[in-house]
Amino acid sequence: MTDAERALWYGLRRSQLGWRFRRQHPIPPFIVDFACLEAMLVVEADGGQHALASEHALRDDGLRGKGWRVLRFWNNDILENRAGVLQTIAAALGPAPPP
Repeated sequence: MTDAERALWYGLRRSQLGWRFRRQHPIPPFIVDFACLEAMLVVEADGGQHALASEHALRDDGLRGKGWRVLRFWNNDILENRAGVLQTIAAALGPAPPP
């Protein structure tokens, strides 16, 4: 994991937002950084190696075609404003499901 992925994982793991996330989850033909299966939400951490917007669009369209919602965050946003990123993710998730 990159530093940004590690920082984000610390905020997502152990159902800290009320939802369970998986790390490096396969959604063929893709492997996503983080996925919440119950909410059908993918969270991607993007660094310099993900600079091509056209590749993002194709990947995101493929995931959306399978019913997934996709949130993308730049690594520097995660590292500099992790609380804000987690707040955005929590808003996208909505209220936690009943236990």
